[in-house]
Amino acid sequence: MEVVLSQIFNGLSLGSILLLAALGLAFSFGLMKVINMAHGEFIMVGAYVTYFFQMFLAPAVLGENGAKEGWFFILSIPAAFLITGALGYVLEMTLIRRLYGLPLDTLLATWGIGLMLQQIARSYDSRNVPVTSPDWLSGGLWVSETLSLPYKRLFIIGLVILCIIGIYFYLYRSSQGRRTRAVMQNREIASALGVATRRVDVLTFALGAGLAGIAGSALTLLGQIGPQLGTGYIVDAFMVVVLGGVGSLPGTVIAAFTIGLFNTFLEMSTTATLGKVLVFVLIIAFLQWRPNGLMALRSRT
Repeated sequence: MEVVLSQIFNGLSLGSILLLAALGLAFSFGLMKVINMAHGEFIMVGAYVTYFFQMFLAPAVLGENGAKEGWFFILSIPAAFLITGALGYVLEMTLIRRLYGLPLDTLLATWGIGLMLQQIARSYDSRNVPVTSPDWLSGGLWVSETLSLPYKRLFIIGLVILCIIGIYFYLYRSSQGRRTRAVMQNREIASALGVATRRVDVLTFALGAGLAGIAGSALTLLGQIGPQLGTGYIVDAFMVVVLGGVGSLPGTVIAAFTIGLFNTFLEMSTTATLGKVLVFVLIIAFLQWRPNGLMALRSRT
């Protein structure tokens, strides 16, 4: 039973990481139909924001002992959201809005932007750099004598829950969120009713980039960061969004945790590589049956 509970927790932990990486993509790709290949680099930028906070800002303000307390790690999360969101805002204003309706051009352009961001990170330091976790995230919660739940993983799960709650209230309980959903469902009618569609586009893309920054900040808890940090998550993030249903927030949440649980149990019974291959095969087979994903948006055709 402890082995099963441990694998369930590992699956939920992996699912929360995938969901955190895919939430921003759910806006740019799921709602705006923009294939943003620079999404992984936005994750990398958020991780470097946390790194610079802890390496330079925290010691300068609190000293070495104060920096170890990790309060600047908490502050670095909203900072990563704002900085990557501003980067996404600038990118949409200067490049993306000229490529709407041209998916292949958008793919190539954002891929080039991603390479540029990677090279900027390499020009600073081509090696992976460590980020010191706060002392209060060390250790774990002992459920039994042999089962421990790491505080870092619990923190990431809690952060994902807060992000989901925030996105829900933004989309379904705010006027800007209603405008966002209206534009993404029928741009022409929303524009005819007076909605500033261009403003909605830039704010939506900036929000997706900011969520990627939060994901990068959280990933600093799991290991060292480097220019290639986001590359390992971009494919999985697209997979989560497509499986959940393009533009569906509940579907994205369900898909992320489903993939995490299947991946964990398949890796336990096989190997890590074979388990990931089997997950891909199952997703392809499911999409053959339901091409629109788990929870497709219903609309009039």
